[in-house]
Amino acid sequence: MSKGYFITFEGGDGSGKSTQIKRLQESLEKKGYRVLLTREPGGTQISEKIREIILDSGNTEMSDMTETLLYAAARAQVVQQVIKPAVERGDIVICDRFVDSSMAYQAYGRGLGDAVWDINQYAVDGCLPDLTILLRLDPQKGMDRIKDREQDRIELSSSEFHRKVYEGYLALEERFPERIKGVDASQGIEEIAAQIDAIVGELIR
Repeated sequence: MSKGYFITFEGGDGSGKSTQIKRLQESLEKKGYRVLLTREPGGTQISEKIREIILDSGNTEMSDMTETLLYAAARAQVVQQVIKPAVERGDIVICDRFVDSSMAYQAYGRGLGDAVWDINQYAVDGCLPDLTILLRLDPQKGMDRIKDREQDRIELSSSEFHRKVYEGYLALEERFPERIKGVDASQGIEEIAAQIDAIVGELIR
């Protein structure tokens, strides 16, 4: 395999991305693929420091545009330092969130619209996912799942905000049906994993 694949996972908070990413990694490695996991914001020393600033629940004065630009900055770093080199090596890169998160959370959730996409054109530098798995889950169910853990600044946002984010994800799935594949995340873990395996199998067959 001369060139690898770039797969992203999207979904609201509590949708089960971490669990399914780990399952997919194990499934692909059993088949002999080299898999690299990364996350957003994060994945590099610089991006992880930006992540701390974005998610710090004490940063209540952060403006929506500052938030958007910080996400884009973290993204630009992980694209250049991690994602692009790994795909060129022939690895399968699985990223927990990517540019669709900015579109859902900032363009739709914060109401910043097309400005978010314009900013991120520079951040992604032409590096877009080959496949995006969207774990669809009613936002209230997602928030119920994480209510007993310490929540970050984004998770602490209003239920109305999380509803807008969910609607944003559905709009993105409709807009990019060839790339974004939705999976019902209210199902059991095994059922979800099997569906994701089938979707990914179509990509790398």
